[in-house]
Amino acid sequence: MTARIFRPSKSAMSSGQAKTREWVLEYTNDAGREVDPLMGWTSSSDTQAQVRISFQSKEAALEYAKERGIEATVTEPKVRKPNVRAGGYGENFATNRRGAWTH
Repeated sequence: MTARIFRPSKSAMSSGQAKTREWVLEYTNDAGREVDPLMGWTSSSDTQAQVRISFQSKEAALEYAKERGIEATVTEPKVRKPNVRAGGYGENFATNRRGAWTH
């Protein structure tokens, strides 16, 4: 049984960083996916592929995998550079603008 340990990236639907601080252990799908002939849904007989366990640290996830004999690969996250403007969001509505309002 194999698994991967990673820190999830932020959702593309929001600018927030929620659920990106914790580490996740996710089992890999050992059996291939099959297409249901009637409905067209994809399914798998491997129920472990549905398991997703969250941990506070990478070390805790590795310890969990080691205790249970799970072969785990760790994927290090790509650190995102913070996007902080000098004036912040309030600069959009500043009254001391030099140019004319465009909206």
